[in-house]
Amino acid sequence: MSRYRPPTTPGSKYITPEGAQRLRAELDQLWLEERPRVTIAVSEAAAQGDRSENAEYTYGKKRLHEIDRRVRFLRKRLDGMTIVDFAANPGRRDPQRVYFGAWVQLEYPGGNLRWYRLVGPDEFDMANDYVSMDSPLGRGLLGKRLDDEVTVALPGGAGTVIIVAIDYGSRPL
Repeated sequence: MSRYRPPTTPGSKYITPEGAQRLRAELDQLWLEERPRVTIAVSEAAAQGDRSENAEYTYGKKRLHEIDRRVRFLRKRLDGMTIVDFAANPGRRDPQRVYFGAWVQLEYPGGNLRWYRLVGPDEFDMANDYVSMDSPLGRGLLGKRLDDEVTVALPGGAGTVIIVAIDYGSRPL
């Protein structure tokens, strides 16, 4: 058995302005704050002598490797991103159709209503009700109109949801 893993296919290259700002903030925090702090800790641990039995030195080097890997990923990912800003071009979209960045209210069987925001794969977060446009639900919603029925794969099997509302502003209440 080899250790080779085929490269994963990159997600879509779209991101909201808020998502881009969050990724840049993470990059700045890692590069300008955490990496210098860990570098100082590693150099202090190296000055203590025998590095083979120095856990602080070993852990610090591993942490530097993790930081550098994440920084490389963030820089490469941010370079190829397309920031989609709805406020800049409000008239170019049909407000009755689901596009990237839309808040969509879905009605599940049984009458449950729930809001989701369609975002890029780098910013989805179920805690904030963000759904990736590359997910089965996101792909099913893209391009649909208000009151359309959408069949998507749900945890309990395939299900049908109805698009009740679409909003391109801030998070609806």
